[in-house]
Amino acid sequence: MSTYLTILGFNSAIPTINSSPTAQLLEIEERHFLIDCGEGTQVQLRKAKARFSKINHIFISHLHGDHCFGLPGLIASFRLLGRDIPLHVYGPKGIKKMLETIFQITETHRGFEVVYHELDKDYSEKIYEDSRVEVYTIPLDHRIYCNGYLFKEKPKDRHLNMKEIAKYSEIESCDYHNIKAGKDFVLSDGYVLKNEVLTIDPAPPVSYAFCSDTRYLESILPIIKKVTVLYHESTFLHDLKEMADYTGHSTALEAATIAQKAEVGKLILGHFSNRYADLTVFTDEARNVFPNSYLPKALESVKI
Repeated sequence: MSTYLTILGFNSAIPTINSSPTAQLLEIEERHFLIDCGEGTQVQLRKAKARFSKINHIFISHLHGDHCFGLPGLIASFRLLGRDIPLHVYGPKGIKKMLETIFQITETHRGFEVVYHELDKDYSEKIYEDSRVEVYTIPLDHRIYCNGYLFKEKPKDRHLNMKEIAKYSEIESCDYHNIKAGKDFVLSDGYVLKNEVLTIDPAPPVSYAFCSDTRYLESILPIIKKVTVLYHESTFLHDLKEMADYTGHSTALEAATIAQKAEVGKLILGHFSNRYADLTVFTDEARNVFPNSYLPKALESVKI
């Protein structure tokens, strides 16, 4: 079962004709997680042919408009589309007041429950878990309280080696669950069939780290160590490091340095300042430190 990331928008501050503010759709283990929701996100979701009904969990990094102003409209559209199951919204403390004030003033009536999970910790915490996926916060350093998010597949069951299993008539289908879970099989004569003979290694679990607006921050390295894919903001090039520090952002070189030190598999840059017309300058800078650095492509679904 593959994991896909669709980047709906990746520019900073205001929308432009050709780009949208931050929003991503992560499809992992049949879960559809929306990460940030800048202005126009629901339009981008339609362009990406995403199924709105599949989105049950939304993760907001911080309450700057280019990361959350699309959320009230999206929730209102959920109602018009007939949603009747709960929607879970994770974000900084204050997100409930912001949204409920808008809904009250505009008399937006919902036919479903919005469950708020307000965050205020300055350390990484597990905020979601089910049988297949875990989600952790990644505390960041921005002008206001801000979190990134780490999404991790849980280890998968081993695959049955049916060619080997077929050699032993004593092994029945009712035994498959225990074998897939890693247990050995004991034959009637006491001989132990080792699990590694009866099974094949599953694909390693994948992980995705989303690091939204932040200054260069090495304290995140243990959290994102060896993730499959890292998205890290790179608002400026390094010649504007002073401006990056002042505004609470990172440079492409700094994002690449984080990727290199964390030993991640792949780096996707994003949150570019509108001052740059040619975005290839970001990968030019980043690849000097971390060669496996890439630009996002709006609405492209990338396998993780």
